[in-house]
Amino acid sequence: MDNKKVHAMPKLLNDHLRERFGCKVYKVALNGGFTCPNRDGRIGRSGCIFCSMGGSGEFAGDPSLGITEQIELGKRRVASKEKDGKYIAYFQAYTGTYAPIETLKRLYKEAIEHPDTAVLSIATRPDCLPDETIKLLSKLNRIKPVWVELGLQTIHEKSAAYIRRGYELKAYDDAVARLKKEGIEVITHMIIGLPGEDVSHILETVRYICDAGSDGIKLQLLHVLKGTDLEKEYEADRVRVLSEDEYIGILKQCVDIIPENVVIHRLTGDGDKRILVAPLWSGDKKHVLNRIKKEVLCVDGPRKGAQVQLESFDET
Repeated sequence: MDNKKVHAMPKLLNDHLRERFGCKVYKVALNGGFTCPNRDGRIGRSGCIFCSMGGSGEFAGDPSLGITEQIELGKRRVASKEKDGKYIAYFQAYTGTYAPIETLKRLYKEAIEHPDTAVLSIATRPDCLPDETIKLLSKLNRIKPVWVELGLQTIHEKSAAYIRRGYELKAYDDAVARLKKEGIEVITHMIIGLPGEDVSHILETVRYICDAGSDGIKLQLLHVLKGTDLEKEYEADRVRVLSEDEYIGILKQCVDIIPENVVIHRLTGDGDKRILVAPLWSGDKKHVLNRIKKEVLCVDGPRKGAQVQLESFDET
């Protein structure tokens, strides 16, 4: 008899949300008109090396519209799939806590008070969470669940300097500790395929995120977008992107070490096809998803019947 311990699969976001809310939950990506300290001069002017001019918000709403209107437009986009679902109001573009507190109160209040909002989710930087902002998030968390999504990308300082992240690892540790103290759920973003990082570096980041107390993790393929400094590096042959086979292999190793209590919010990601430079294979979502289901999640075995989707920015 084989007594080898089998690692249980961590929970995928779709499964987690259905269990938690009893229905399909879609994501509506919002644009609150924020900027970023890595763009306005407080830290830098050029942003992170991989970040597009849209602040990773190409699929987010129109910032000239009100939050309620953005949510309603997002709902209409998925109306043919689901009419009675709930929604994650996701402030995606740029740094979602980088604004005066009164502005944050107004934007968050409008989002969380929408009757179809199940969760308020905010993408931000660990160094943009002053005490008054966390206090506000804590109050909102008593109304509906609040998630804070932190863009860590890597724990390795050499890589962080290369991508111009603009803060030290201790800022992430501090942010996670203060958010968790207030009962706010934390999701951490990381990038697979950063220049100079091998599989051991990547797995070290996964372990660190899970050990730090993050409730969820987003695994993101490094992709090159037009107009970024990463594109210049790629065109100069100073950056190599992962092949499809390489990514699938690394992703499987990452998933294998994620504990059951950490929800996987994303298994890959692709840029807007209008500005995607590389890797072009990532643009074929259906194909990539099928490989992830079969080779990473083993849906024909222990995960048969699992609800699996790539993050598509307007739904989970």
